[in-house]
Amino acid sequence: MISLQQFRVLLAVREHGSLTKAAEALHYGVPTLTHHLQGLEAHLGAKLVESDRNGTRLTPIGAFFAEQVAPILTKLERAERDVAELKDAGLAMLRIGTFASVGSRLLPDAIAAIQERSRVRIAVIEAEPTDVVRMLRADEIDAGLIFDATADPAFTAPDLVLETVLSEPYQVMVAKGSEWAARERVDFSDLADASWLQSRSGDEASDRVLRRVCHGAGYPVRELIRTDDLYMIHGLVERGLALALSTTVMTDTDFEVVLRPAVQDLGERRVYLASRREARPAAVDWLAEAVRAAALARAEASR
Repeated sequence: MISLQQFRVLLAVREHGSLTKAAEALHYGVPTLTHHLQGLEAHLGAKLVESDRNGTRLTPIGAFFAEQVAPILTKLERAERDVAELKDAGLAMLRIGTFASVGSRLLPDAIAAIQERSRVRIAVIEAEPTDVVRMLRADEIDAGLIFDATADPAFTAPDLVLETVLSEPYQVMVAKGSEWAARERVDFSDLADASWLQSRSGDEASDRVLRRVCHGAGYPVRELIRTDDLYMIHGLVERGLALALSTTVMTDTDFEVVLRPAVQDLGERRVYLASRREARPAAVDWLAEAVRAAALARAEASR
C-alpha cells in the first residue's frame, strides 16, 4: 500500500542525492529508507531511483512522480498544521457579535492578532448588546462585545462571563464653537431647552443615563432624532443642532466637536467581552487578550 512516508523518502532522495544523507534528514536508517523506496517501486511497477559511486538520483520516471506528489505532500502537511491549530483554538470558526461603534475600533487589531497565531476563521455579526447576549445564550455566537452604564447597569448575567475591556466616563459632546464648549463643565440644570440625540432602541446605556440625569434636573429629555450612526451623531452635534453623550474613544476628531464633563455624575460606559461560562474555547481567550490590548492602545492614543 502506498504511504506518505514513501513520498517523503522519494523527495528526500531527490533533494540530497544520497541515501545516507536522505536517511539522516528523515532520522531513518538506510535500510528503512531502502524499504520504503522498494515498496513504492513495487506499488508503481517502475524503477524510481538509481545509484552509482557518485550517489543516488531519481530516474526520469522517479523525477516525474516526485514532481507530481510534492505539492500534494505540501498541502497535506499544511492541512495537518491547520487541524492542529484549530484543535488548539477549540473551534474552526470564531463567531463574534458586536455593536458597530466599538467593534470597528477594537476588532480589526484583535482579529489580526488572532490570525497571526491560528488558522481559525472569524465571522463578525453586528448587533445591539441585548441581541448579542441573546445570540450567546442561543449558541449563535461564541463571544460578543457589549456595553453598559456603570451608574445604571442593565446586564446581570450569571451564566455569562463579562470581562471589562474598556471603561471611560460619559461626557457631553458639544459643537466646538458653542457656548458649552467654553465651559469646563456642563451643568444639566442649564440644559432644559437643549435637544439630544438618542439611540434607535431608546434604551441604550447612554439613553438611560440621560433620562436619569435629566429627570434629576427636573425635566424630560428633549429629543431631536434617534440614530445609531456615529457619523450622523457627530455631524448633527458639529452643526449645533443637538448634544449627545459620548466617551473619548468614541469621539471622532475629524469633526469639530469636543467633550465636556458634567457637574452631575454620569458614570462610565463600560465595554465588556461576553462569553458563555461553560465550554469556552481557547480562541475566545485569545480574543479577550487581543481586544484588551487593542482597547489599551486606543485609550493611550486618545490621551
